[in-house]
Amino acid sequence: MNEAETRAELIDPMLARSGWGVVEGSRVLREYQFTDGRLQVGGRTKPMIADYLLVYRQRRVHQASLRRLPESALRGACCIGGGWPHRR
Repeated sequence: MNEAETRAELIDPMLARSGWGVVEGSRVLREYQFTDGRLQVGGRTKPMIADYLLVYRQRRVHQASLRRLPESALRGACCIGGGWPHRR
């Protein structure tokens, strides 16, 4: 499974089931650049980018970068962040 498939089939549905991007005031930002890169002689290093940034009521709550996990870890994951924000 490649990165795009993993996001579409596993991560995005998990976030939606947990209320992210569904509950009013919550947003899921993808490929969020959170630094411009370290300044050094000759320019800057590459910017740092989070695969996901979770925002609730205009506050950054969590940023996550995807890493390769064993299949067993993905099967055991039921929700991210304990399901917060909860649906009302």
